Amino acid sequence: MDIAKLYEIYRKFPSVQTDTRLLQPSDLFFALKGENFNGNHFAAMAIEKGAAYAVIDEKAYAIPGKTILVEQVLPALQALAKYHRNQFTIPFIAITGSNGKTSTKELVHAVISTTYKTYTTAGNLNNHIGIPLTLLKIKQDAAMAIVEMGANHQKEIAGYCTYTLPTHGLITNCGKAHLEGFGGVEGVRKGKGELYDFLREHGGTAFMMSDYDYLEQMGRGIQHIIRYGAHSGDFQGEVIASDPFIQVRMTKGADTGLIKTQIVGDYNLPNILAAVTIGKYFKVPDDKIRTAIESYIPSNSRSQLLETGSNKIILDAYNANPSSMQLAIENFAKTQAENKILILGAMAELGDESLAEHQKMVNLIGQYQWKHVLLVGGDFLKIQHPYLSFSNAEEARQWMQKTRPEHAYMLVKGSRSMKMEDVLKDN
Repeated sequence: MDIAKLYEIYRKFPSVQTDTRLLQPSDLFFALKGENFNGNHFAAMAIEKGAAYAVIDEKAYAIPGKTILVEQVLPALQALAKYHRNQFTIPFIAITGSNGKTSTKELVHAVISTTYKTYTTAGNLNNHIGIPLTLLKIKQDAAMAIVEMGANHQKEIAGYCTYTLPTHGLITNCGKAHLEGFGGVEGVRKGKGELYDFLREHGGTAFMMSDYDYLEQMGRGIQHIIRYGAHSGDFQGEVIASDPFIQVRMTKGADTGLIKTQIVGDYNLPNILAAVTIGKYFKVPDDKIRTAIESYIPSNSRSQLLETGSNKIILDAYNANPSSMQLAIENFAKTQAENKILILGAMAELGDESLAEHQKMVNLIGQYQWKHVLLVGGDFLKIQHPYLSFSNAEEARQWMQKTRPEHAYMLVKGSRSMKMEDVLKDN
């Protein structure tokens, strides 16, 4: 079936699902394949649960009148998303970067949605499946769309741009993340810079953190650039306080007054400045920008402040790389508190640089005073250090249960694969 005909069916049944566990009646089910599963096997189950149609790519699973046979399901899903995207003439803002892209996306959405009907990426559905699903959730009443793009290798962002077709874009930063897939920091810049390449080629607009010289270099040739920063740019702001929640005052380009956030860490300044900048660019009133940012409460283990009994906990365990972990440690070290406990899980996808980067974290930790330091799993286990060492989050959780810290201030951070939030279970 060609995409135009598939789109006519989608218009009648505009809810798309790839997981039968989440499927609702009248959904369109796309039978995706993975390394360890074949979605075609679930086509009949999807129909039994009320799916309008199941899109499949193996004829053996056809059910007359209820399945749609395509050459390959994933490319069909992406092509359908592009066809749908082409029905809109609204701004599409793409956000990528090594650190802070989800927080930035959430803050930008909070600001923009005060004034415009806005659709955005749910959670972190920012990959080759999540992005087309995000596009297909956009309804005809949309005035704005914000799409988060994650990547761990080159040509990935370029691929997403072919069907997202962003009119505006933002790269938060290029740090030491997914070094194994990108092939080093220069590879990260090249990969993330594919968003700039698309904007440059198609006359798009970039929102740029101009304090980062490398972004300026990467963005050369883009005709429309709106700059922000702590020390440069059309929009500037500074941290007034950060213990624990960051407070920001704009010093140029906006008259928001003091912004008192519910976000932990002064490293979130660029994310907040990006939200202010994009809000101002799209003519959101200053008071609405301030209120939206102040009302935003982080979730999903991203810079969350929790209070359990007499303890305060910064839970920032959704992900970690050398850049974000260094910033988190340094920010926590500045916090005015006694009985500080540092609980760090290993960092993933660093390739040949992994051991050296974990050693750098150990060296950094040694520059400050802590009540306890817990290092968990991965390459932390291969390094000699004077701190408490655990093979996994469960072992660290058992130490917490046995020790029962009180009146402590804790930072919990690590790569997603370490599941560092489990350290806090039943504690």
